[in-house]
Amino acid sequence: MPKIIITGPECSGKTTLSKSLSKYFNSKLVNEFARTYLTKKNNKYNFESLLEIAQNQLKLENQKSQIIICDTDLLTIKIWSEYKFGKCDSWILDKINTQKKEQRIYLLCKPDLMWEYDPQRENEYERDKIFNIYKKELISLGHKFCVIKGNNRLDLAKKYIASIF
Repeated sequence: MPKIIITGPECSGKTTLSKSLSKYFNSKLVNEFARTYLTKKNNKYNFESLLEIAQNQLKLENQKSQIIICDTDLLTIKIWSEYKFGKCDSWILDKINTQKKEQRIYLLCKPDLMWEYDPQRENEYERDKIFNIYKKELISLGHKFCVIKGNNRLDLAKKYIASIF
């Protein structure tokens, strides 16, 4: 079962694109667990919280479906953990390494959209720097990916996915 992962820095259109692709493909949408978690915790978290978020994100992702669209995955948690805390839990790193064997297609959203305030967002001015971290990680992991940018994100994503399947 192929997994299409929408990833990238904050406020780069991931959720909108995820919902649109899920509707287009009539497929299972895996939402970002961190949003639910942080809402319940009044946006408070620490390094240890990221492991709980990662474990629950992976549970959601491991559902059976012909195609799964994921609004983020463990890679986002790894990048955030290292960026915010300078380290990442080994469980997360091990799971990401295991995922190299899966059929995963990444759509890396460029932060070229206008910033919109959200109480869970923390890096309005470092989105380009974080985007480059994502790109480097995806290249290092060897996953297929396409940079999604501009105003026609859905069309670009559909064309890229069609070129693979």
